[in-house]
Amino acid sequence: MLLTTALRVMLTRSLKPFIFEGKYDNILDFDNLEDLGLYVHIPFCRSLCSFCPYCKEAYDRERAVAYKAALLKEIDLVCAGLPANKEATSLYFGGGTPALMIDDLKDIIGRLKQYFTITEGVGVELHPLDITPLNLQKLRSAGVNMVSLGIQSFNGDCLKKIGRNEETFEERIHLASTQGFEVVDVDLIFAIPGQTSEILQCDLETAISSGATQVSTYPFIDFTFAYNRYKPMGEKVKKLMLQELVKFAASMGLERTSVWTFAKPGSSKYSSVTRDSFLGFGVSATTLLKDIFKINTFSIDGYFERINANCLPTSLTLRFSPRQRAAYYLFWSAYAMKIDPDKFEGIIGKPLREMYGAELYWGGKLGFINRRGGIYVLSSRAANIYHHVEQVYTTAYIDKMWKISKNIAFPDRIILW
Repeated sequence: MLLTTALRVMLTRSLKPFIFEGKYDNILDFDNLEDLGLYVHIPFCRSLCSFCPYCKEAYDRERAVAYKAALLKEIDLVCAGLPANKEATSLYFGGGTPALMIDDLKDIIGRLKQYFTITEGVGVELHPLDITPLNLQKLRSAGVNMVSLGIQSFNGDCLKKIGRNEETFEERIHLASTQGFEVVDVDLIFAIPGQTSEILQCDLETAISSGATQVSTYPFIDFTFAYNRYKPMGEKVKKLMLQELVKFAASMGLERTSVWTFAKPGSSKYSSVTRDSFLGFGVSATTLLKDIFKINTFSIDGYFERINANCLPTSLTLRFSPRQRAAYYLFWSAYAMKIDPDKFEGIIGKPLREMYGAELYWGGKLGFINRRGGIYVLSSRAANIYHHVEQVYTTAYIDKMWKISKNIAFPDRIILW
């Protein structure tokens, strides 16, 4: 709490907290935004993993049919005012388990393509059980060219502790890698109780040797509303495991593309969060515009009610001050380990050095950032600090926001200090 408050005050030059209000606009102004990404949330799962904090419920066919209809209508409500087809960099499907609606994805993608030209690709998250020849063919047929496989670990003991069964994941990754996808991302979790750096490094090596083009590693975080029987290892262990993983990834010739992500050099990247702006569709999906951040309701019933009334399913809206918007941009640019001054000025309207000259000066002096070709690049030292900051941010902000949103469909207000 103290760290997030200090950073907020330093970056926004204000004591004012982030205030999310229940009030919302039924029309979104995004026509003039660049680097626009799209995200669709599918909230259904076969079973509910205890470690997963995302908005989800057990799959029911009738609910899924109704959800698809509402989702298509939300797309129409959001996009009906577009004067012409709008360019979007990417489209990502997350969940939940999107493949439980695999036969609907083509229609959803088709509806979005009525309004958007997608330039970089379409990505879908997959549970290991969904990696079958038929499903992969359906995804390719629907226009999907990127997949993210939620493996979490290849180690049987680690899998049991997060409620997963041990399987032959290597064969499934190899299968995905042979189907013509530009990106095959594998998600791994680290700091699972009993896990060692050697186990984690073996997981990384196994993922790459099995055909992954990218590996995304995430620290095990115990959300207050999750039901984890086992608790994550301590922060010192997490930090050490990440430091050793960075060295190991470098020895494999992998490129570090974000604080927690490693990829084969020259490969395309799978990243649904590092966008200058994005539109989110479905329950719990978020939208980032020039000066607005909004969150859809976490309640599927509330979602249906709003959509059926021809209203957007917005639960909460944060109206950024210029400094708050700048802080948001810097936070996620730092996650990608690069800060682009030109993009910053295009979004915020003021030069980066004018707003944060002192921070840039001391960041360089302390070895946290280097300037290369006009771009500020985070050092490994800075990435280690960010690793800690992001977890504190998740606990102080995201945990609070999601816990309330899971219990109240449309909160009046949430204040984040």
